[in-house]
Amino acid sequence: MDKTYKVFWLAGESSGDLHASLVMRELNRSVQNIRHIGIGGTLMQREGLKALFPFDRFAIMGFVEVVKHLFFFIGVERTIKRTLAKERPDLAILVDYPGLNLRIARIADDLRVPVLYFISPQFWAWKRKRVYKLKENVRHVACILPFEKELLDIYNVTSTYVGHPIAEEIEYELDRLSFAKFFGLDPDKEWIGFMPGSREAEVERLLPGFLETAAELHQQGYQIMLSKARSISPHVFSDLVDRYKKCEIKIVDGYRYEMMKYAKLLVACSGTVTLEAAFIGTPVIICYKASPLSYLIARHFVRIKRIGLPNIILEEDLLPELVQDDVNSSRIVSAARRILDDHAYYTELRARLLKLRGMLEGKRCSVEMVKLIRRMLSIDV
Repeated sequence: MDKTYKVFWLAGESSGDLHASLVMRELNRSVQNIRHIGIGGTLMQREGLKALFPFDRFAIMGFVEVVKHLFFFIGVERTIKRTLAKERPDLAILVDYPGLNLRIARIADDLRVPVLYFISPQFWAWKRKRVYKLKENVRHVACILPFEKELLDIYNVTSTYVGHPIAEEIEYELDRLSFAKFFGLDPDKEWIGFMPGSREAEVERLLPGFLETAAELHQQGYQIMLSKARSISPHVFSDLVDRYKKCEIKIVDGYRYEMMKYAKLLVACSGTVTLEAAFIGTPVIICYKASPLSYLIARHFVRIKRIGLPNIILEEDLLPELVQDDVNSSRIVSAARRILDDHAYYTELRARLLKLRGMLEGKRCSVEMVKLIRRMLSIDV
């Protein structure tokens, strides 16, 4: 009888849920007898994950917010420890989310469960000591940014560059005219998209400034799109929009890659979404706003000057970055006008984003990940 393999997964954010689900799909095709347990969202659950907790409980951003939910996370750790001890999985795959996952890596390692860390913690940006936790408790690190393997090699951390997931995740179902018809947009106008994030606290901080900006740009003739992440409660989202809305706005629920592609310009929260937009080739204004205390703490730890992944990877200040109090309509409109009013600059910006796309293409992340997983499970590759 063929061996049944058990894999424990932990993804705590929407982006991790998406990245891991594609790996799971490829793994299910490659390995017949495999069982998935752990923490993940609806996409991972569709691929067979038996979830231990409701996924929306993990969408927390910032130091202060984590402290508020400390007892929940203590309970999560205890449950995971009991699960790992009882199930004895053949492999633990921890996806990003380092605040929790690095602690789970230690627990798994103590129980002799090999750990594959998928999407390296950004130790090169802040909390550099995390690299020593990777070295101590993680069997292998799967890097998704080109420069990370070289940095991990310096610390003798075993790693592989597997390519970035977005290179295979981004695909389009609708052309521009179909997209316009579906969301009631005028195809003869230019569109500007706003993407306030996938966490409720994040959306609550960014949305007021975004909607003030939207009203100004709408007056200048642009149609406005606002993306709603599936992780945000429809009730919470509609309440926020109704409270601050001052112009006609088209809510885009789903079809986020089409929104990125067909928008003239995007205004977005910092994170993976900015890298996706840059990969597609659409200029984006990158915004970050945390609670005042969380921001003060972060400033103490952060070791890099840039917050946007496109700028970090390209090592240049290509896309505008606005932080904390600068996330307001005046500053966002000013940055938008700088891009929109200069056709030559806009064209140059799009051309320079192609350099980033070239850096991230070339490998299929899910395929490379399955090779690693099979190797760690001692299955012939």
